[in-house]
Amino acid sequence: MDALWSFLIAAFALTGSPGPNTLSLAGVGASFGRRRGVAYLMGLTIGMVLVIAIVGTGISGAIMTLPGISPVVTGLAAAYFLYLAWRIATAPPLPEIGRLAPEAGPRWYEGIILSLANPKAYAAMAALFSGHVLVAGNAIRDGLWKAGLALAVICTVNIFWLLLGAGMAGLMRSPRTARAVNIAFAVLLLASVLIVAVG
Repeated sequence: MDALWSFLIAAFALTGSPGPNTLSLAGVGASFGRRRGVAYLMGLTIGMVLVIAIVGTGISGAIMTLPGISPVVTGLAAAYFLYLAWRIATAPPLPEIGRLAPEAGPRWYEGIILSLANPKAYAAMAALFSGHVLVAGNAIRDGLWKAGLALAVICTVNIFWLLLGAGMAGLMRSPRTARAVNIAFAVLLLASVLIVAVG
């Protein structure tokens, strides 16, 4: 039971702390509203399922050992984070969003891309999978339990951050305030990526 609590506490700390996924969700919630953020949230979650599978099976370690792949992956991830930060920073105030087409906010597949490009996601899952044993003597059951619990925590955390951002939507009625909040979330997103990359 101690191992389970230790795993859950670590999972909430690693996935719930401010980082690219969580800050982008809050930014999307604040910039585009809760309803438009749901598809993006689903995409982030699907992306995290893929990250869990990639880390849990050891594929990520094997890929990153290939010659020349690390700079390519880093460059693609950086380009995508810049694009998403720009989308958040330039989002119109919420009253204007209501008049936009439904696809105005980030789409579900953009959430998948962000999760797959997020270095913190891989580091967090690697720490959870390598640092805890939930089912001793059975690696497959142990991995499945970790994956299921990590996914449950990720879903909870993602919903919290989207609702937190959407709760700020009241601030977004004024174009000036909306622009300031959007830019702040974009800067925080880029700063979180930089911290993960440097740290």
